[in-house]
Amino acid sequence: MKKRTVFLLALTAVCGICCAGCGGGDDAPKNYKDGTYTAQSEEYVNDDKDDTAGNGYGVVKLTIKDNKITECEFHTFELDGTPKDENYGKENGEIANRDFYNKAQKAVGACDQYAAKLVEKGKLSGVDAISGATINYNEFKEAAGAALKQAEQ
Repeated sequence: MKKRTVFLLALTAVCGICCAGCGGGDDAPKNYKDGTYTAQSEEYVNDDKDDTAGNGYGVVKLTIKDNKITECEFHTFELDGTPKDENYGKENGEIANRDFYNKAQKAVGACDQYAAKLVEKGKLSGVDAISGATINYNEFKEAAGAALKQAEQ
C-alpha cells in the first residue's frame, strides 16, 4: 500500500511538471503588439445541401493596447458576403418562420456577447459558448485566435 501511494505521488508530480512545461496554450502569458488586427474564420457550410441555415463565416476585429485587448468586434456573414444582421432569418424581408427567425437572431446577438467577453476576460479561453450560437462560437474562436496570432510579438 505504501509503495502504491509513493508511486501515485511521484506520478502526480511528474505529470504536473510536464503539464507546466507544455506552455498552457491560451492561458500562457503572451506579448502582443499594439494595433488593430482583423481575421476571418473559414467558411462554414452545412452538410445538408437542402438546409443552408448557418452557412457563412465570421470576422473579428480587435484592438490591442499595452498588451491588453481593449476592443473587439465580431460580425458574421452569409457565404455571399451579406451581413447577418436584424434581417437574418427573414425570407424576402418577412418573418416566414418565427422559430427560425428567433434562433437566427439569437445567434446574431451572441456576436456582441462573444466580443465583449473577450475584452472582459482578456483571453480566448475565457469566452464560453452560448446555447443556440455554437456555429458563431466556433467562427469567433477561429477568427479571434487568428487575430491574436497576428498580434503576437
